[in-house]
Amino acid sequence: MTTTSLITGITGQDGSYLTERLLSQGHTVHGIVRRSSTTARGRIDHLYHDKNIYNQRLFLHYADLNDSTTIRRILVKTQPDHMYHLAGQSHVGTSFEIPETTSQFTAMGTLKILEILRDLEKQPRFLHISSSEIFGRPEHSPQDESTAMRPVTPYGVAKTFATQMVQLYRESFGLFACNAICYNHESPRRGESFVTRKIARAVAAIHAGHSDKLRLGTIDSRRDWGYAPEYVDAMHRMLCQDQPDDFIIATGRQHSVEDFLAFAFDSVGLNWKDHVEHDAKYVRPSEVSNLVGNPAKAEQQLGWTAQTQLPELAALMVKREIERIT
Repeated sequence: MTTTSLITGITGQDGSYLTERLLSQGHTVHGIVRRSSTTARGRIDHLYHDKNIYNQRLFLHYADLNDSTTIRRILVKTQPDHMYHLAGQSHVGTSFEIPETTSQFTAMGTLKILEILRDLEKQPRFLHISSSEIFGRPEHSPQDESTAMRPVTPYGVAKTFATQMVQLYRESFGLFACNAICYNHESPRRGESFVTRKIARAVAAIHAGHSDKLRLGTIDSRRDWGYAPEYVDAMHRMLCQDQPDDFIIATGRQHSVEDFLAFAFDSVGLNWKDHVEHDAKYVRPSEVSNLVGNPAKAEQQLGWTAQTQLPELAALMVKREIERIT
């Protein structure tokens, strides 16, 4: 019997990789997209324009996270077995500029979906993509599923609300609802405003002779960085478990932005110190610290382990940017 999956945020980095994975496993996939003045959906265009896939096994529906009525209608119509909630304002730096919007979509958008699921006759298994930002400045490292949530950014606060609501609805109303507490995960499909993609694009441009300098804010910030296609594999495994639960999805290794710079520039034989300049406008008002995840639970219960480490990840992102230029 074919599994039907519904994805919010299907056009994002994770949504596109998850769609490819589910389609390869024979799922029917429905995606929720926002209506805009352009229909460009670069990350899934190759699927959208494939007549053997689009409107055969992949279907797109227009809705906004604020539009509870339409989301309810889509759920009733599609009757999904699994629902992956990936949508929301996900840029941490931007959340300081638009905290209300971030809270509305990332926090309240999740609650609205949970309320809809609570009333459905057929309740799909539900996964919410959470974030290491919920831990903020943790008292210990690495963090695990029992680490206290201490967010220090508007995005982190919104994700904490959403994460705890998922836990509440699981415990109080019996929903099969899970949190994938994902640490930073990157790929060539990462949004251009994120620092890793910004670095990869700049390295490719400098390598091609189109530019010479890259301006960044703080480069001593440390993160646990993984590869996005591997992380969506973990998300799918979570909904295939017998019981709903929360899992840390991480590599267990910590690197600085400076490390990523070095790996990216090294991949084309350049020294980052010759090309990077500090720019105070990119410094955030508040910064997380010591974020590194302990993925032991995911390894033991899901059989999942991150395979791609940062040097390889930086190199493959730069390689893709060079291919885009040429």
